[in-house]
Amino acid sequence: MSKPCRMMIGEVVIVSHPVSMCVPVNHTVTLSVRAEGTGLLQYQWFTNEDNVVCEVFGANEADLTVKAKKTRPYVCRVNNHLNKAVFSEWVKLKVLDIDKSGLPSDWQGEPHIAVNPDPQTVQRGTDVTLRCTAFGIPTPHYQWYRNGQELSKKTGDTLQIAGATEEDAGSYLCCISNVLEERWTEAVEVHISTATDKVALLIGNLNYSNHPKLMAPVVDVHELSNHLQHLGFRVVSLLDLTREEMLASIMHFINLLDKGVYGLFYYAGHGYEHAGRNYLVAIDAPQPYGPENCVCVQRIMLSMQKKHTALSVILLDTCRKWYYQDCLPSCLMPLGPSGNTVYGYATCEDAEAFEVQDGRKSTGIFTKYLNMHILESEKVTHVLEKVSEDLGRDALVTGKQVVEIKHTLKEPRSLADPVRTTGHTRELHLRDICWSQANVLPRKKQMLFLCGVEVQVSFSALYSNVLVVFATLKSICSHIQDCTVTLSSLPAMKDIFSRPGTSLEMDSLLFNPLDNPDCTLRICSLQKLKESLVIKVDLHYTHMTNAHRPARAELSLGLDAGILTFLSSDRARWRTTYRDDNGARCGGSIRRRGATLFFFFFLLEKMLSRFMSGSIRNLEREYSCTVRLLDDTEYTCTIQAGQEGRGKVANTPVPERRRAGPRIQ
Repeated sequence: MSKPCRMMIGEVVIVSHPVSMCVPVNHTVTLSVRAEGTGLLQYQWFTNEDNVVCEVFGANEADLTVKAKKTRPYVCRVNNHLNKAVFSEWVKLKVLDIDKSGLPSDWQGEPHIAVNPDPQTVQRGTDVTLRCTAFGIPTPHYQWYRNGQELSKKTGDTLQIAGATEEDAGSYLCCISNVLEERWTEAVEVHISTATDKVALLIGNLNYSNHPKLMAPVVDVHELSNHLQHLGFRVVSLLDLTREEMLASIMHFINLLDKGVYGLFYYAGHGYEHAGRNYLVAIDAPQPYGPENCVCVQRIMLSMQKKHTALSVILLDTCRKWYYQDCLPSCLMPLGPSGNTVYGYATCEDAEAFEVQDGRKSTGIFTKYLNMHILESEKVTHVLEKVSEDLGRDALVTGKQVVEIKHTLKEPRSLADPVRTTGHTRELHLRDICWSQANVLPRKKQMLFLCGVEVQVSFSALYSNVLVVFATLKSICSHIQDCTVTLSSLPAMKDIFSRPGTSLEMDSLLFNPLDNPDCTLRICSLQKLKESLVIKVDLHYTHMTNAHRPARAELSLGLDAGILTFLSSDRARWRTTYRDDNGARCGGSIRRRGATLFFFFFLLEKMLSRFMSGSIRNLEREYSCTVRLLDDTEYTCTIQAGQEGRGKVANTPVPERRRAGPRIQ
């Protein structure tokens, strides 16, 4: 408190002003003023009620004792017999109607903290408010600190942080003091919602063997995959999986999760509900099917929770009709209430989910609105609420389909939250290496035939298990006529988009008006590939001499013996060769696409587990891992990070006597 201020008017001088104070309701306090002057001094206290200054009845002494009821300002007038008057400084009696149980009975006015600030977790860009409250006579002074550093001009009982960023995260506390004593609040943490990583698995089933085929997953999975990648997710998108393939992909998706990671699982396809459990129908499910032929959704969520993820989201664009009520539901042992789980259902219990033809493309109505809002930087539950509201206004499904949201979200988590790797850099560095190499498309290849025709072969992959090859005639000599190019693969892979309507949907995703390839080859279900894949480029033309002379070039992608060549040091490559029509052989290399991510997951899981256990301590050293595939063939991946061309993948058949062991180790 500042030194007493002397104010002289005539012969009256105030030598001690009253002080402001902060007290609990019904606490008795005394306001005091001290003045000097000749003759008899008279006192009158005033207060302000409803912006009107009025006398305090009977308050004509130097000390004013009141029972605090409400916050009010006070001032005292001091005058002598000559009517020379002077006013004290205005003071504020702040009254707080809060818990005072901890206030000592012999309290003398030293700061007493009644309310400590609360720890907070907020989304990036939102406002943070920290509050603390203390009683004190005189009113205490506040000074806030972050991570032990004083915050300039932050001297109120409330600390406001507008548009918080990662730099605002940390430990906060406040020093509260007056002339009697100094007290400190408890330190609290302010967290800005971040993820240590973000991983998503998207599965769309459309070509069912024994059930009605669907069309919407083609577009839905592709568009959602693009949005999630924009949000910073590592996305694996797969189409048309058998139950065994679904379980394998889910298992390796789970193995990529860890503490602090955001995990998202999306499914579009047939499904049903039984006894509170949701089941996803694989493309090879028989008719009729039961729980043993399907994948249980709640089991997926349970596995995600076991990884202690910061956010676990499951989005289901599937029906929830109640089937097979006489069957026993899947047996699950629930975990403790870990929180931060979110289910987004396309429809409510015992109801269907619909897809609709929208222009040239088919889309699930739920996913249509989901894609409209998923990029918004809001709590994931708020995003799903907007999806629910939009779908509720759609006249096509009024009274037929209603979104349902279930969650245990205890923090304001958003799919748009940034990724912060602090404290997780070692395992994330290895994961970054593996993931980046698994998601690089093969480079374009220029093929020059001896006849002078140049063909460009390029690649695209809208899904992780679908590779699209394009062939374009780039240069044709004047002596060549009626030139055409065709593509084929060995082994021949089934085109899951070949049925009417679906092919147009796929083409709408692949091409823009400027694209004009001469031939396109879709290689689907790459997870089924068990041998080397050869892309054949056939060139047919007529020479000026009218002699129809066919030409062929062969492009080979080295998917050695059922598994793609994995890491070659810190680069992953496919070895490519082609032959022209005279048998001349050329070579080159193109980076591999992670289309066979099932095999990639096997190796990544093994390396991550070894890395986290400490068996891999230096990324510059050579290390390896071994997996056994479903055909009981064992593969060893040896990696020398940081050295070009040193990594290799070797496969060794398991001896017959070992085939009785576990199929995957």
